[in-house]
Amino acid sequence: MMRLYEKLQAGSYPNCQKLADELEVSSKTIQRDFDYMRDQLELPIEYNESQFGYYFTKPVGSFPGLQVTEGEVLALFVAQKALQQYRGTSFERPLRAAFERVCERLGDQIDFQWNDVNSAISFRGIGATVADLDLFEKVSRAVFNSHEIEFDYKKVPASRYEMRRVQPYHLGCIENQWYVFGQDLVRRQLRTFALPRMRKLRDTGVAFHRPADFSIAKLLGGSFGVMSGNGRHRVRVRFDAFAARLVSEREWHASQKIRRLPEDEIELTMTLSGLKEVERWILSWGLHARVLEPPELVRCIREVSETLAGRYGEG
Repeated sequence: MMRLYEKLQAGSYPNCQKLADELEVSSKTIQRDFDYMRDQLELPIEYNESQFGYYFTKPVGSFPGLQVTEGEVLALFVAQKALQQYRGTSFERPLRAAFERVCERLGDQIDFQWNDVNSAISFRGIGATVADLDLFEKVSRAVFNSHEIEFDYKKVPASRYEMRRVQPYHLGCIENQWYVFGQDLVRRQLRTFALPRMRKLRDTGVAFHRPADFSIAKLLGGSFGVMSGNGRHRVRVRFDAFAARLVSEREWHASQKIRRLPEDEIELTMTLSGLKEVERWILSWGLHARVLEPPELVRCIREVSETLAGRYGEG
């Protein structure tokens, strides 16, 4: 639109077809931009039949500035800053560039300096993965274009890579780790793949239609993290006073309920589709957490505890 504005200011009577060829877009795109500039930005644009092009019907001082508040710019900054914990993806650089351009366009509307908040707000992720930018961009492009992909994949307990062919439905970041969710065409099942365990990815160019009933919210609705399951487990965990306040400060699952107990302890209840991820989470609290149910989770925690006791026993 800035290019169109410059053409109009020069009085060269630009038209859709010539501009489309020059800017390498469709003539419909140019037409939509002219319509937007006239109807939304209220610029005095009309079409001259004899000159076969558009022109300004009266002098225009400058291109309309962006009407945003300082709070809105700050919100944009926080969003951009948050994504820095995912450095190495294709999001970081474009978002920072976009934010800086927004600030440039604001002119004198507000007094807002990047460095003022850059030193005041930060995000830090522990255990963030080092992303393969080329692989990330290939996967995201395949998701957006609905193209099948092929890649080598190594599961956590496996010693070698296996070739997979997948219809990627969704790309998501969970606990500082990027995953692609899609239909494994060989296994004929919906599977989850961690990007750091993928290599030699190739976009096959074969298009597919993502199922209309696919929903990432529904898929992960019962999971504690990224591992979805088919079960339905009522999990109850008791936390002592030390952990109670820390646990209460966050939402760990949409189904969670917290019951206050004597001596500042709490009981956390959740309904989950699987137990493996919540088992690791409970173990991270050490002696501050005690599983009450289900029995299979109590048994797993006890077995791990006995193994650790043997590993760290005297002698």
